[in-house]
Amino acid sequence: MQNDLTLEHAKRNWRPCAKIETLQKRSQWLRQLRAFFYAREVMEVDTPMLSQSATPDRHLDSLKTAVRLPGQSSTHIYYLHTSPEYPMKRLLCAGSGDIFYLGKVFRNGDLSPRHQVEFTMLEWYRLGFSLAEMMQETAEVIQVVLGNLPIEVLTYQQAFLQYANLANIHNATAAECRACLRAFNLPEVVGVEADDKALWEQLVLTEVIEPQLGVDRITCLSHYPAREAALAQISTGNPQEALRFEVFVHGMELANGYQELQEAGATHRRFQQSLQQRQADGVETVPLDNRLLAGLTDAGLPACSGVALGVDRLFSLAIGAHQLSEVMTFSIENA
Repeated sequence: MQNDLTLEHAKRNWRPCAKIETLQKRSQWLRQLRAFFYAREVMEVDTPMLSQSATPDRHLDSLKTAVRLPGQSSTHIYYLHTSPEYPMKRLLCAGSGDIFYLGKVFRNGDLSPRHQVEFTMLEWYRLGFSLAEMMQETAEVIQVVLGNLPIEVLTYQQAFLQYANLANIHNATAAECRACLRAFNLPEVVGVEADDKALWEQLVLTEVIEPQLGVDRITCLSHYPAREAALAQISTGNPQEALRFEVFVHGMELANGYQELQEAGATHRRFQQSLQQRQADGVETVPLDNRLLAGLTDAGLPACSGVALGVDRLFSLAIGAHQLSEVMTFSIENA
């Protein structure tokens, strides 16, 4: 009986999520994105999806699988990558030069109109590029699909002043952030410590500011707080700021980029801090990518900037779709 029910469900759910006409457009856009980088002599790389290590980022949850290798009695745990960042940086350490990746990545637990567990990412690294140069090129990549939209560049601090009336967010208090949320008539937030400045600030960003970004333009938001640096360099001009940016169109985040941290020791310390945060929050820890750390130590990462862009989000904006599945062959729900 169960098999009959499963088959009946399959009969109602076997077709592609996207219209064939949309998939034809998708094919053309993928070709144009690749052409953009080939014209600039950026090499396409095909990195492994499976790794013995995973990102320790507190907010990312990696899928894992048991792999049986010939001649070994036990299985080994491998992780599906959330981004090709670590193997790409190993390639950069080995002397690859400018590189890009266009393919699938996986993030466990992500499912909403703007998220899928399996999705397509475009990630690239440019040697010698400053943060400003990387933002400009990211906007040009987006224009390949969305057309010649104007480009706006704002710092994180400027955005809080312009869109939330908070003059100096780096020195603002939790109370000021709560007052901002009330001023914009947002529903009362429960379950957040009254003095948790970082979380109240994040709520102002996501609920007040981000919906106003990228209206009929491409907005590059740069110089995020140093506590959110991930693997970005800290600004030499202001230690409160990281050389990190995000790009928004119509309130949707499309890309996240850094002027990349180069030091092996600093990278290892940030990895450890992320693991500690996972432990404090009761989240499963993961093995670190010691091969990346070895590459950073032995050869060093050349001065570069890198960015990751959500391709399905970009395509959904191009056709005015309300869900990522509308531009995908098959979503996680009918894979």
